Amino acid sequence: MRPQFGIVPVLFVLVISAPQLGQALTPDAKTVGPMSYDVSEEVTLNGTVATVLTMPLPQMLAGSHLLLTTPSGSVDVSLGTTQLRGKDAIALIAGQQVEVTGVMKIFRGKQVLLARTVKTGGFLYDIRNEHGIPVTPRARQRMSQILQSGEKQ
Repeated sequence: MRPQFGIVPVLFVLVISAPQLGQALTPDAKTVGPMSYDVSEEVTLNGTVATVLTMPLPQMLAGSHLLLTTPSGSVDVSLGTTQLRGKDAIALIAGQQVEVTGVMKIFRGKQVLLARTVKTGGFLYDIRNEHGIPVTPRARQRMSQILQSGEKQ
């Protein structure tokens, strides 16, 4: 004979644990993972693009990267998976001067800058929002349309 637990005890456990689950998932709760993004930790680096990688090298975060040469050394800049694709993709080449704002993180024992914005040639490209979520090509295209039409956000 198998034990029968029924739905009532399962619902009871869910109801009791729901406040703790909800508290952990609230947007106000500070995320503390290794790839969390805290805008108060942002840094701005100026440098020269040494290499543009549309595909990551082994041991790198997924997505495209810039290898940036700064006065203090070389920096791996993560641009996410979609920033170098699509109609409104960022056009970057080796030798170009850029200003990158983002948060430094350690990934597999190496420093990487999670870029939020890249400024070059008078253009400012949004890579991630203030929560570290990558800007999609569709959102980038919509922003381009808004700027061209003169609409207010």
